[in-house]
Amino acid sequence: MTSQDPQELLQQKHKLDEQKKQFSNFARSVSGHGELEAGQEFSHDRMDDDQNRMKSVENKRA
Repeated sequence: MTSQDPQELLQQKHKLDEQKKQFSNFARSVSGHGELEAGQEFSHDRMDDDQNRMKSVENKRA
């Protein structure tokens, strides 16, 4: 692997971060605000799981 200037790498990272930010903003504007997170589409047909809920309560106490 070739060694690169840390400042150059940092500038490249900032450039990529800005591109990601612009793309995210674009994707949000196109999809609208009513979108659900991935995997949330079918959550309405599941019953609450008492064991998982109680485990969450137990973990919060620890």
